[in-house]
Amino acid sequence: MKFTASSADLQRALTTVNGAVPSKSTLPILECVLFEREEDTLKIAATDLEISIVQRLKVSFEQNGTDAKQRIAVPAKRLLDTLRALPELSVTVTTDADFNVELTTDQGRYKMVGYDGGDYPALPALDGAQAITAAGPLVKRAIEKTGFAASKDALRPAMMGVLFQVRPEKSTIVATDGHRLVKLVSDGITAEEPVDVIVPEKALSLAGKAAGDGECTIRIASGYVGFDFGDTQVIGRLIEEQYPNYEAVIPVENEKRLTVGRDAMLAAVRRVALYSSSMTHQIRLALESDQLAISAEDIERASEAKERVLCDYDADPMEIGFNSQYLQEVLSNVDGEDVVFEFSSPNRAGVVSPAEGADGEELLMLIMPVMLNTYA
Repeated sequence: MKFTASSADLQRALTTVNGAVPSKSTLPILECVLFEREEDTLKIAATDLEISIVQRLKVSFEQNGTDAKQRIAVPAKRLLDTLRALPELSVTVTTDADFNVELTTDQGRYKMVGYDGGDYPALPALDGAQAITAAGPLVKRAIEKTGFAASKDALRPAMMGVLFQVRPEKSTIVATDGHRLVKLVSDGITAEEPVDVIVPEKALSLAGKAAGDGECTIRIASGYVGFDFGDTQVIGRLIEEQYPNYEAVIPVENEKRLTVGRDAMLAAVRRVALYSSSMTHQIRLALESDQLAISAEDIERASEAKERVLCDYDADPMEIGFNSQYLQEVLSNVDGEDVVFEFSSPNRAGVVSPAEGADGEELLMLIMPVMLNTYA
């Protein structure tokens, strides 16, 4: 196989697929990317056996009379590091029957040893899959608004993914780690046949990075889900677990309603959080008539901070505590100028939503409180 491509284009393609290359593996070939010729297109693939990424790149192949379907596994890290160190120029890649890989430029020559592409693990086939088509930016937004709340706890595998409940009229996308929950309802992602799947957060994160302005086709089949963005495809193994009943934890009777400027509150929380305990990250919200007091203290370091933010609140005064890191993440992912908090009591979850939601979308976030000694 011999082809010529721009070093910048090749680097971008490799950076995309590199998300599926394990840093260390018991199978050395998995630390490689697979180069395969498909007529005048170079197919670059990587997998860690759980997540696979395929990127197609137009290159100029040299017609040397060899079989068009050539495959070779190339060490990913060395190849990508080499391309990153090069300026933008034309690179010629040549492979031989002994799986040697040589990069040639006007400035130099770089040689490495690859593996037989025939030994590279086969990527999951999504033949006969159920296909869901949606706008790429809409899929990217759904991923960004929910993925951050997925759990990192391997003891709760279902919550390490994001639940997709896709229906003919709308979809509900949910993520939770037990401390916060995000529920996004979108009428822009629909399916002819109802489908419920749990997609690993890592696969979603990689799909979000690959999403463009075009259409996205989501394919679901035989325990896998694929996100196809044209030249880029991300495939992940579905989580075959029972997702918890998230509706049961969302409070429905919240008589206390707080409306506050998102940017003002987020900035105040960030500043005050600098003085919170490094162990608990606890901050205190004191709700009074049209005024929100945000405070924190660190007894071990004899430090404290307090700020006041103007707001719209006319219910009974209340104090409630939150983990400042979780509260910052929730506020950062709510759009719009104003954010609405709904509370019932200091020991029940607070419901957060934008004052004005985006068209065709309903976004609801939930954050669990932490115990304050004032109501312990």
